[in-house]
Amino acid sequence: MTMPMSDPNAWATAMNNLGMAPISMTGQQLMPDFDPSLRLMSGITPINPMIPGLGLAPPPLSQDMPVVKEIIHCKSCTLFPPNPNLPPSATRERPPGCKTVFVGGLPENATEQLIMEVFGQCGDITAIRKSKKNFCHIRFAEEFTVDKALLLSGYRIRLGSSADKKDTGRLHVDFAQARDDLYEWECRQRMLAREERHRRKMEDRFRPPSPPPFVHYSEHECSELGEKIKDDNKFPEAVRVLLTWLERGEVNRRNANNFYSMIQSSNSHIRRLMSEKSQHEKEMEEAKDKFKTAIATILAQFEQIVSVFHAASKQKAWDHFSKAQRKNLDIWHKQVEEIRNMHNEQLIDIRGEEEMEMSDDDMEDSSATNSKDSEDLGVSQAEALKEENDSLRCQLDAYRNEVELLKQEQGKNQPIRNEEDNTRSQQLSFLQQALQGMQKQLLQMREELKEREAELEKNNEDKQQLKNQIHNLKEGLHSLQTTHTRQVRGNTNTHTHARKVKEKLCSWIISTFLHVHPFGASIEYICSYLQRLDTKINPGEVEALLSRLPCTFRQELTGVGASLEKRWNFCGFQGIKST
Repeated sequence: MTMPMSDPNAWATAMNNLGMAPISMTGQQLMPDFDPSLRLMSGITPINPMIPGLGLAPPPLSQDMPVVKEIIHCKSCTLFPPNPNLPPSATRERPPGCKTVFVGGLPENATEQLIMEVFGQCGDITAIRKSKKNFCHIRFAEEFTVDKALLLSGYRIRLGSSADKKDTGRLHVDFAQARDDLYEWECRQRMLAREERHRRKMEDRFRPPSPPPFVHYSEHECSELGEKIKDDNKFPEAVRVLLTWLERGEVNRRNANNFYSMIQSSNSHIRRLMSEKSQHEKEMEEAKDKFKTAIATILAQFEQIVSVFHAASKQKAWDHFSKAQRKNLDIWHKQVEEIRNMHNEQLIDIRGEEEMEMSDDDMEDSSATNSKDSEDLGVSQAEALKEENDSLRCQLDAYRNEVELLKQEQGKNQPIRNEEDNTRSQQLSFLQQALQGMQKQLLQMREELKEREAELEKNNEDKQQLKNQIHNLKEGLHSLQTTHTRQVRGNTNTHTHARKVKEKLCSWIISTFLHVHPFGASIEYICSYLQRLDTKINPGEVEALLSRLPCTFRQELTGVGASLEKRWNFCGFQGIKST
């Protein structure tokens, strides 16, 4: 590649791209910032526009620092960067939604495949319109790929290693106006405008209506408001107006008496509100009682229907029905029982909500059952749960007593001031919330107690099963020992047979023991277990017996270094599966 020596900066750029120190004809460096260890010039950042991570907008580059682009090697061509000291090529204003670029300066022998190879690295290409003259239009799938393609403007392209004019050219990339891009951009803008209108419309639809403006204070409005406050139907709206006037600071010495009379008349509504509340509570209790009695009568009738089906299913009457009739009777019977059970559960839930406290008999029974299982680990936890349950129950009773006292005091002494009423109502609400929380905690404690009791029963059953197995093994070993002594006294030739029987029994016991220990056990652990049953057992004999049965027992080494340990495992079932 020949470069004119009149342009030392271009020569230095080419030498730098080849990784060589820029040297003039006299042997001196053209740029003193060249770093031979990095084979680059320090302070100049090389840029490759074909990097996949190049985003929509490249990072801003400093104007003081020159930019050196790299040589781009493709399969069928090579792109040489322009001189960094030359000013950048001028570009037109970017059209809205531009996805199409104009590429000029192509070689005469350039093909669409070559264009796809060069510009396809910038992003996905949807269309290429090539002209007979040395230019083309390229349309990309995304807008940000246009910025990548513009970085190739000014590059010199060479096809292969040919130096002909038909195989070389200087690329000029610029924005292009396309009707498709403008149409897509306008469609997108219209869609965004529709979405914005729809969003505003939905916001206006679901926005709560603004309240009507409050009237300004005047003598006439004050007199009318005093009459409205006395009226039960207009009281809520009138109180809001009075509150607004008080917050605005409309009270002064002249109208203080008027405001005092309005406050006094608003205070007189407290007795009416309390009476309405008590009346509604009474109606609610009556409705609950009526509902319970209705459910009880319905359940009684369901029980009668179920008893009718039970009587019809007896053999005396059942044999006289046909098969189709029996089938219908079975279906009806199941339906009635399901409905009866559903209503029973509903009635139980209603009674459970009303009666949250546990009875003393249940507490005594639960304490008696827990005292029987005091040996297990779960008993201590169950007792702790009971103590917490008792403490919570006591707190619940105390809260209920306080609520009743407050209700009695409120019924006897009518409050005079609004502040005292507010404090008492807050105390009542706080106490009710505390009651609800205590009730939830009691229900959780009951469920935990039931789960603990089920676990304790399961552990006791497992323990009893293990005790029975050990007892049976002991009895078998004792009977075998007695038969062995009898055979030794009668005939010495049967000694070997007894020994084999003893070994078989030992192998059975060991296999049972190792089956419970899936991770294996040492020979000392096995011998200590066998010596509980028979103190005459020798560890050497046990180890020899285990080594003689490789299909049933297998020895493994666990640990590393000083913690190396030999463990025996039971592998009898693996042998059965393999056979």
